Amino acid sequence: MVITIKDIEQARKRIAGGVWLSPCQESLGLSKLIGAQIFCKLDNLQHTGSFKERGARNAMLLLSAEQRRRGVIAASAGNHALGLAYHGSLLDIPVTVVMPKFAPLIKSSTCARLGARVILLGDTFGAAKEEADRLCHEQKLTYIHGSDDPAIIAGQGTMGLEILDQVPDVDAVVLPIGGGGLIAGVALAIKSKRPKIKIIGVETARWQGFSKSLRAGHPVAVKGSPTLADGLAVSLVGSNAFALARSRVDEVVSVNEDQIAFAILKALELEKTVVEGAGATALAAGLAGKLKSVQGKRVVLAFCGGNIDPNILGVVIEKGLVVDGRLSRFTAAISDRPGGLANLSRVVAEAGANVKEIIHERAFAGTDVSQTQVICTIETRDRAHVREVLKSLRKNDIKVSNSTR
Repeated sequence: MVITIKDIEQARKRIAGGVWLSPCQESLGLSKLIGAQIFCKLDNLQHTGSFKERGARNAMLLLSAEQRRRGVIAASAGNHALGLAYHGSLLDIPVTVVMPKFAPLIKSSTCARLGARVILLGDTFGAAKEEADRLCHEQKLTYIHGSDDPAIIAGQGTMGLEILDQVPDVDAVVLPIGGGGLIAGVALAIKSKRPKIKIIGVETARWQGFSKSLRAGHPVAVKGSPTLADGLAVSLVGSNAFALARSRVDEVVSVNEDQIAFAILKALELEKTVVEGAGATALAAGLAGKLKSVQGKRVVLAFCGGNIDPNILGVVIEKGLVVDGRLSRFTAAISDRPGGLANLSRVVAEAGANVKEIIHERAFAGTDVSQTQVICTIETRDRAHVREVLKSLRKNDIKVSNSTR
């Protein structure tokens, strides 16, 4: 099925009132860090915390009366399932979602709370998809693909129309790429209206299905590994999405796990907003210096999801602090007599750092029983400050090794 700009315009009218028109606000802090005039499209503030509501509502409103009565089904790692569950409850349409066992707990539990039938099955998305296909045939349900259904792509494209209204003179839009539905819809919407606007896609380095498909000229299956951007961990880009996006995406970059963690931290600090790994990849690309082609331009970053497990968020914040040089760890050899630890603490304090944690290690500290090893975690301003602290320790004859900075 060919999707056109008219399909997206009709989808926008269809979902109006059911999906929130999210803000697209300028960020002075991020603009300074990235070197461009940055605007953030905050779809992480949708009711279910994701842009996926757009396509879900559009697809469900296009169902026949019989399809609505029987219900819909999908395999999803989380956000597509949330969108279907929420709008299914509003539209009185039964929803079944099959999620792989690694799906974030916050997403599976929220789907159940919204009234969906949740089935956790398999260690891969492929296994979940096979079960969803089986149930679809067995129970005569309507399958709604999370990234390749034409109605889904048209619904996701409504974000592009909103961006054009909110930032009329935008030069570039940066979006994450997983299954391809979002970037396909937004690229179609924007290029149809303003073909000179640059569309940049961002993949996680651990799953680069779109860029590999571009090189091959058709969708190719890939194998990846666990990533903070779990929403982008898709083994095969959708064929419809790829056909629409391949000629409309101007550039594709990738970001690693440290860069994603750092972006989540900066979104929290500077924008006071929570984004999940996939939702942070556009920002991660900017902070990592991978948007050089749009330096000094007006750039919209898609913050497309905010459903991160609180337990994971705590770990990610600490990881981001390490990447930023604001949390560091080193091993030091100190005297095991009174005053040894006090001397270490004094030097760290005089250097302007703060001790967060100290762990003594006596059994493996060597043959000198007058000394002990301590593993010290300190809070610092930045990487340069870490180097200053380590230099001060060595000037005071404290042997430091295994530093992490």
